[in-house]
Amino acid sequence: MDLFSAIEEPEREELKRLRKELEEANYKYYVLNMPTLSDREFDEKMHRLQELEAQFPDMFDPKSPTQHVGSDLGKKGFEQIKHKYPMLSLANSYSREEIEDWVRKLPSNVEIVCELKYDGLSISLWYEHGVLVRALTRGDGVQGDDVIANIKTIPSIPWRIERDNIPEFFELRGEVLLPWERFEALNKEREEQEEPLFANPRNAASGTLKLQDPREVARRGLDAYLYYMLGDNLPGKTHFERLETAKQWGFHISDAIKVCKNVDEVMAYIAYWDTERKNLPVATDGIVLKVNDLTQQEELGYTAKTPRWAIAYKFPAEKQLTLLKEITYQVGRTGVVTPVANLEPVQLSGTIVQRATLHNEDFIRSLDIRPGDKVWVEKGGEIIPKITGKEQSDEVQSTKDFSFPDICPECGAKLVRVEGESAWRCPNEAGCPPQIKGKIEHFVSRKAMNIDGLGEETIDLFYQNGLLRNIADIYDLKLEDIAAQERLGAKSAQNMLAGIEASKQVPWSRVLFALGIRMVGETTAKKIARVYNTIDSLQNATAEQLCAIEDVGPQIAENIVAYFNDMRNLEILARLRQAGLQFEGEAAEGPKSDKLAGMSIVISGTFSYHSRDEYKAMIEANGGKNVGSVSKKTSFILAGENMGPEKRKKAEALGIKLMNEADFLQLISG
Repeated sequence: MDLFSAIEEPEREELKRLRKELEEANYKYYVLNMPTLSDREFDEKMHRLQELEAQFPDMFDPKSPTQHVGSDLGKKGFEQIKHKYPMLSLANSYSREEIEDWVRKLPSNVEIVCELKYDGLSISLWYEHGVLVRALTRGDGVQGDDVIANIKTIPSIPWRIERDNIPEFFELRGEVLLPWERFEALNKEREEQEEPLFANPRNAASGTLKLQDPREVARRGLDAYLYYMLGDNLPGKTHFERLETAKQWGFHISDAIKVCKNVDEVMAYIAYWDTERKNLPVATDGIVLKVNDLTQQEELGYTAKTPRWAIAYKFPAEKQLTLLKEITYQVGRTGVVTPVANLEPVQLSGTIVQRATLHNEDFIRSLDIRPGDKVWVEKGGEIIPKITGKEQSDEVQSTKDFSFPDICPECGAKLVRVEGESAWRCPNEAGCPPQIKGKIEHFVSRKAMNIDGLGEETIDLFYQNGLLRNIADIYDLKLEDIAAQERLGAKSAQNMLAGIEASKQVPWSRVLFALGIRMVGETTAKKIARVYNTIDSLQNATAEQLCAIEDVGPQIAENIVAYFNDMRNLEILARLRQAGLQFEGEAAEGPKSDKLAGMSIVISGTFSYHSRDEYKAMIEANGGKNVGSVSKKTSFILAGENMGPEKRKKAEALGIKLMNEADFLQLISG
């Protein structure tokens, strides 16, 4: 090997390594919804790979990440359809100077449409004669998964357009999003179940849209913003005109879109939304700039994976350097020990951050952080504080060694780490205070037994005074014992006992969820309860039989079998049975009645007598069909307080009847 080749060799190896790294990152981001690189890290590696491929043209590979978009294909259960028009990605920039250069290089007097870059999952909606017929994910840019059943659960996406002169075919593209409020609620549910949290709303939206159960998709509350229309013989000669037309047709188009005449207006738009976006109900991560004139778009054309007439400016993540003072450890209700970073207070996105989760031992070791280090803290999606790395300067690095504790910080039991899991657990379920209290808190929660008055502080008080040691003790509480506690009295005691008595009517599926079996969440409990409609039949089921249930994998099945093999659990179940809990549900033999047969019913608002999920179950039990959006086919709307204004407006326009709770309950009781 000559000297020149020897110098080149490390860079050629770097090229190969970057291709492999980026392919793996694409797979984890698009398919697994578990990003391992920040957007900026990914883009920097991609730019470096492009430089190396330009330097070594003999190493060109059409399969390189620089030549195709990341793919979200690979999930089972969805039909894969070829896109009518390729779905390309956008060129990204983190520099306002680069954006200024891009604008100035465009033809003179060109108009630029500036839009918010929503951080969600790309979707392509096909309409034929005004009817939604396909909903494709980006996939690999050439073909995508048809997720139309799940898309139809999103209220902001119309199934049919009732307008004159609708084109025979048109396609609308946009982003499917999970609003911040729903994202936080979903992660709270997962935290209570000690399931891995979604890293950001984008990953939560992507994971949700690829679920096989549209009912669960509907429950999570996705939204969508649409931003581009394609097709032949469409109205309008500019991108902005077409978006205005789509808005008139009833599509969810952002009000933040602006036509800019020059680079100064573009820069002012970016500066305004750099701050104002933090007040939006959904996640954004930048600004998209598009040439407005459609003819000019065609003339500018495309590269292998991006249009030349558009570019994205990415907002830099807000981060601060601060001191990691110490690592403390929290024990959850299933025994998982979670390390928490206690930080020197630092301000991020308008709030003071003092604590951040460190997830598990592997996460800490991957960042090589320890108390005394200066660490970088970011707000994931402007909401969740997270540590992304440490300052590498030798002057600020700690000399302390890090070791994860081997005993429980709460009860002193020896911790265990199950093979294949990243978490350490305390096995002392019956004697570890946070686990005992956590199980009781879960049991009485709203979606489980829904017992008012037994909040976290009251449970802790009862535990400290020996009144509660497990969930069965709840049904042995006496009025005089409750009333004698600090901050409680006879009235509070009566209300609490009334709630405990009412919980005996909670249906079997929610009782199963309330038991707190590891990884058996609310939706999974419902699916299990449909198959095993008594606790006795479930107790006798084998792991193999349980795996036949949708969404029940080997780990969940093993957890259920292990739960019923524990004598302590059987003793508690016997006491709960004696107390009168519902350990038996109705056999899944179909609807109770046909009173709602053939009816499509929309639920909107908040209710007094039953939850939305309970009303949905009543509709199905009486032969009706739950639908998410109002259309001509809607039979009526079950309307509660604070009904959505858009649904009300559409119902009035279509003459759809609104029915209140009392009338609905009278209808099905007959």
